Amino acid sequence: MEPDHGPEQPGRLGRGTLLLMSAATGLAVAGNYFAQPLLDVIGHDLRLSAATAALVVTVAQTGYGLGLLLLVPLGDMVERRRLAVVLCAATAVFLTVTASAPNAALLLTGTALTGLTSVAAQVVMPYAATLAAPAERGRTVGTVMTGLLLGILLARTAAGLLAELGGWRTVYWVNAALMLLMAVLLRLRLPALRTSAGLRYPALLRSTLALFGQEPVLRRRAVLGAVSFAGFSVLWTAVAFLMSGPAYGWQESAIGLLGLVGAAGSLSASAAGRLADRGLAHRVTGVAAVLLLGSWGLLALGGGGGAWSLAALLAGVVVLDLAAQAVHVSNQNLVYGVRPEARNRLNSAYMTSYFAGGAVGSALTSAVWGAGGWPGVCVLGAALAAVGVTLWVLDRLRPVPPAGGRTEHDHRSEPAPAAL
Repeated sequence: MEPDHGPEQPGRLGRGTLLLMSAATGLAVAGNYFAQPLLDVIGHDLRLSAATAALVVTVAQTGYGLGLLLLVPLGDMVERRRLAVVLCAATAVFLTVTASAPNAALLLTGTALTGLTSVAAQVVMPYAATLAAPAERGRTVGTVMTGLLLGILLARTAAGLLAELGGWRTVYWVNAALMLLMAVLLRLRLPALRTSAGLRYPALLRSTLALFGQEPVLRRRAVLGAVSFAGFSVLWTAVAFLMSGPAYGWQESAIGLLGLVGAAGSLSASAAGRLADRGLAHRVTGVAAVLLLGSWGLLALGGGGGAWSLAALLAGVVVLDLAAQAVHVSNQNLVYGVRPEARNRLNSAYMTSYFAGGAVGSALTSAVWGAGGWPGVCVLGAALAAVGVTLWVLDRLRPVPPAGGRTEHDHRSEPAPAAL
């Protein structure tokens, strides 16, 4: 008889299962980022302008945001393993639409649908947090988040290499096959997990939206996360144009290797989770917000071409990715602690805002690149980072209510179970 955990009842999460869940999140989101180093080659193949090609990134993030809002809350209503498996299988199907697209319309349709169902990653995340022992939830979330971030960043590397071998369509065919395999493995390895929201779907969606009005921690962290991911998206939307342009003249395989550089920053996710378990999430956020701002100075120096500019660019990529992921994992640890019985809805609310910020960042980049090139992009990124620092400072200056009403400051000295 297969393991069956009751509502929000933690069980023992083995290392093998945890690594499988981490891999699942990475593969699920990877399809939304393959296009970033391939925008130039896709544009040439389908005869798209640079602005239209950049819409692939925006459409993917918009689809993902809709999935977060409409599909992730289902994890508090239906059996979570089944939901994760169905979403992975659907993602595989929609990746084949993108892979076979003969024109911009089908390319964008396949991309949007892939984004919609790739929120399997955000079903697995609170699933893992629920299965973990309370004192290990920060580490568990950090480990799964590392997989997700590696998926985002290494997708660029894999895309560049596979595109060199078999063209850009090969990238999506391979990902479709891997997602189908992942659906099978999740079905075989994950325990069933019953849920207890007791709500019908319309009420579930209403309750998700209501959380923004009810939980100040969620509101503040959602805005901070949106600003942080907007800056992250600004970099990774524009860098392909910079590296393929006259300053560097790189091919798509070389551009994809930038993902390996950014992957170094993803290692901060696990460390941030451990620090959050020690009640330091707020301090981690402040340090990371300042690093985000500083990273754009390095990135600005990287726009001229040449060895020194390249060194500055690579350093800026590492610092920005490290800081953005530290902010994100700290946010998730705090948000998950608000209402443990509503983790999927909290995750849905937070991540919807997070990826909405990413979509806005990508859209702004498309406009700014045409008007101001790389310097304009760096000004945009620095402005977003400055907003993040300001939000953190204002929150630190906000007085703590003497009693009642759970706030973010309540988490500062709590033990690990409450800090997540």
